[in-house]
Amino acid sequence: MKSQQILEKALKEIEPNLIMHLAAESHVDRSVDNPLNFIESNIIGTFNLLEASRAYWKNISEIKKKLFRFIHISTDEVFGSLGLDGKFDENTKYSPRSPYSSSKASSDHLVQSWHHTYGLPTIISNCSNNYGPYQFPEKLIPLSILKGIKGEQIPLYGDGLNIRDWLYVEDHIEALLLIAEKGKIGSSYCVGGFGERTNKEVQLQICKILDEIDPKKIPHAKLIKNVKDRPGHGKRYAINSTKIQQELDWKPQISFEDGLKKTIH
Repeated sequence: MKSQQILEKALKEIEPNLIMHLAAESHVDRSVDNPLNFIESNIIGTFNLLEASRAYWKNISEIKKKLFRFIHISTDEVFGSLGLDGKFDENTKYSPRSPYSSSKASSDHLVQSWHHTYGLPTIISNCSNNYGPYQFPEKLIPLSILKGIKGEQIPLYGDGLNIRDWLYVEDHIEALLLIAEKGKIGSSYCVGGFGERTNKEVQLQICKILDEIDPKKIPHAKLIKNVKDRPGHGKRYAINSTKIQQELDWKPQISFEDGLKKTIH
């Protein structure tokens, strides 16, 4: 049975009022090594889910049609890279720089076109870098924590001055629930954490906390080692979240420092 047919069967059985599309290949390094996986998951996968959702949505009652929402969760990386000034917002031009961000940009465009062409009630969110407990260990923060705990070398790309806007996972969840409940159909929302840090600052903060709770003979910061930068590494990402703050009364509740402590513990 094809993927789309499996999805159609699942939707008939579940009869959802809401679909949250968070499924994605999301690690930039992996996209550089094997871009085909990202094309298949992020583009073809989104197409399959959109078509299955459209088939389901066409055949439900008018009451359920009015309730139904398709929320597509994307990334700020679709907008490219910033200089030292400015922030991404909902009107920023798309300018992806990696196979990962290109595949996510493509999926955003598919979602927008399924709304405009077929009337499917979709909403898109573009978030900054997420972090939190139990995140897959290939990502910067969990990788740095686990390497530090084990006393192993903590790799830092390039000069470590690439800047990301960090969003704690629970704050992101609250934003997505508000978007699903109150967001405007056909619209998009940029969700940022107000937590801009260089990668080096993030790792030094992790090491400082590890020094406090798991002291070693030498400071954990001594484990940080600069390694060759990855291709297409964006210099700075930052999000202007004014729209979601004003329309949906959302703002992050957990500071980067508190979120990092929760994550490490």
